[in-house]
Amino acid sequence: MLEIVDLYAGYYRGLDVLRGVSLRAPAGKITAVLGANGVGKSTLLKAVFGFIRPSKGHVLVDGRNINGVPPHRMAALGIGYIPQQPGVFADMSVQENVTIGGWLYRSDKSRVMKRFEDNIDRFPALRTRLAENAGNLSGGQRRMVELARALMSNPQYLLVDEPSAGLAPIVAADMYRILVDLKAEGLGILLVEQEIRRALEVADYVYVIDLGKNRLEGPPTQFGDLKAAFWGWSGTDLSGST
Repeated sequence: MLEIVDLYAGYYRGLDVLRGVSLRAPAGKITAVLGANGVGKSTLLKAVFGFIRPSKGHVLVDGRNINGVPPHRMAALGIGYIPQQPGVFADMSVQENVTIGGWLYRSDKSRVMKRFEDNIDRFPALRTRLAENAGNLSGGQRRMVELARALMSNPQYLLVDEPSAGLAPIVAADMYRILVDLKAEGLGILLVEQEIRRALEVADYVYVIDLGKNRLEGPPTQFGDLKAAFWGWSGTDLSGST
């Protein structure tokens, strides 16, 4: 279980973006975090992954408090992270980009290659482009590289920030298919998404945050009438896809 308890965090001392957010993201489930732009969704993932140190509250992984653990140690704790902005190494090959995610097992080359083969099989579009520089790939293929790289460390929990951002609908649908497959394999996924309808289609449980605080929560069926569910929330009608 990935658990966030009464979390306060921000980018400047005394100016917290998150102001008491709490949620639970079980293994083998997709937990979606929804909200308008600027309410703290991406900040939440950064605080969980150690890019921001919480000023108050706790982040727990299977009961262990990981506050203050730096990002480079998160893979060893079983946590992977796909940021909102694409982050491939443009001048490195696709294979190098993916393989570098297995640095935890760098002393065991056969294990790294086994993880590589298992992960690259999820992305047939990458299989024929392994020797190419990642900078030559489309936006959707770069997103696939990031996901394949994150999976190299065999995480138990995956933080995913807007996986469909900037992608064509058919590519976004493929990304979500992979996330659902990973859930079926037991991976816990904490998903931040602006595409509300798509998130509700795959989520097992939903949290809505507003101005850095919990606003609503429940199973996705509770949010079937999007206009009614979000009516009056921050003065924003979120019944659209973005």
